[in-house]
Amino acid sequence: EVQLVESGGAQVQPGESLRLSCVASGFSISAYVMSWFRQAPGEGRKIVAFISPSGARVYPDSVKGRFTISIDNAENTLDLQMNSLKPEDTGTYYCARRRYNASTLSPRDHDYWGQGTQVTVSS
Repeated sequence: EVQLVESGGAQVQPGESLRLSCVASGFSISAYVMSWFRQAPGEGRKIVAFISPSGARVYPDSVKGRFTISIDNAENTLDLQMNSLKPEDTGTYYCARRRYNASTLSPRDHDYWGQGTQVTVSS
């Protein structure tokens, strides 16, 4: 059974850092495109990072230079290091697996999701 379980969310002040983790089971995350999405209150899910099986990483401009996505193959874990956090980074963060034959990064092209972990950035 495929499962994704996130952890690491917390309430922090602007400028602080957090590290989110997503433990995968039932498949090898290194064989898939894996993504982190953020959902702010009242909004849809937006991608904040993805990593391909080749190790390519892509970030939207809003988080580029502050967020880093990585994989721990030994633990089958997907991580997201978030530095210099801003209030606009607030939301529920989800890790997700993209469908094997998909070609976009739309939420619709991701077939398994974690339950989400809440990040709140506020002074």
